[in-house]
Amino acid sequence: MKHSILLAVSIGALALSGCKKSEAPAGDVVATTAPSDDAMAPALAATASPDQAFVDAAAASDAFEIQSSQLAATKGQSQEVKRFAAMMIKAHTDSTAKLKTAAAAASPAITPQPTLTPMQQQTLDELSTKSGDEFETAYAKAQVDGHQMTLDKLKAYSANGGQASLKTFATGLIPTVTAHLNMAKAL
Repeated sequence: MKHSILLAVSIGALALSGCKKSEAPAGDVVATTAPSDDAMAPALAATASPDQAFVDAAAASDAFEIQSSQLAATKGQSQEVKRFAAMMIKAHTDSTAKLKTAAAAASPAITPQPTLTPMQQQTLDELSTKSGDEFETAYAKAQVDGHQMTLDKLKAYSANGGQASLKTFATGLIPTVTAHLNMAKAL
């Protein structure tokens, strides 16, 4: 649970720092984000534009959802978890394609960098060591946490983002992510 909360804080802080670009110079962003175990967050926040930070966080979120759901497709026991995992793999593969299109339409164009955060990687590593009910419980929690963070990030960028194509992407994805969050909560 500690890791999931830290992951939520890390991604949320990164997303929010990207949305408050007019309040502080880029160099000050690091000092205003919440502390976390994510060693990459300060470097990304200090060097990436808010739009690039949003795109990278969204790409990493998709990559995490796909990889964790691939684990669930093989390690899950219940048909409910396996069906959800298959749906997540397809939905996040589609989301990645839409993100790439929206990022390419930005001015200047943005290339998504889907590098997992250390916390996302740690969660995947922990999931890979679990099996049975323990795996399914941990997977469901990771899905709830991940979708909630993504939803928060999408809402923030939709309201305050700087690129029209990315705002359209964020706004359009909010209903889908909300539905996925509700499904994950029911697992």
